[in-house]
Amino acid sequence: MSKRLEDFIKANREEFDDLEPRAGLWGKIEMQLPDEEPAPKKREAKTFSLGFVLRVAASIVVFMGLGFVIFFRSVEHRQVDLAAINPEYAKQQMQYASLVESKRVELKKVAQTDPELYKEFSGEISKMDSTYKKLNAELANSPNQELVLREMIRTLQVQLDVLNRQLSVIERFNEVKSDQTNESKNI
Repeated sequence: MSKRLEDFIKANREEFDDLEPRAGLWGKIEMQLPDEEPAPKKREAKTFSLGFVLRVAASIVVFMGLGFVIFFRSVEHRQVDLAAINPEYAKQQMQYASLVESKRVELKKVAQTDPELYKEFSGEISKMDSTYKKLNAELANSPNQELVLREMIRTLQVQLDVLNRQLSVIERFNEVKSDQTNESKNI
């Protein structure tokens, strides 16, 4: 059907071209059109220099780092109420901690007379103390705080026992030393 239409238009072309619009028609059409509005300005893509981007990234890293430090320090220093966990264990922990501290003071007196012996003994105690500190740090986040508290007490008991043995060794050493001094004076 389109072929027949094309053929018809080609055959009758001259009859179609005889009608032309009036001369003022296009002027009237233009007057009815609205005034041209300026085309909306396209937003230009913002570009940033590499230095600016690096400064922003560095500041973000610094602020995140500070946030982590503050968070971890607050978690580290969070104290746990031992009496709330188990009042009896809290009493035992305080008792053993004070006994261990008093024995340490006695042991420090040895440092003045025999620093090498004190250094050897304090090395053993510092290992046990680091175990106690790890347990104390775990206590705040542990799901079974009572078990951790018992282990802390057990660690303090072991420390107290080792300190007592060390002090008895020092006493025996001093007795032997004084006996040797007395014998040499007698000779």
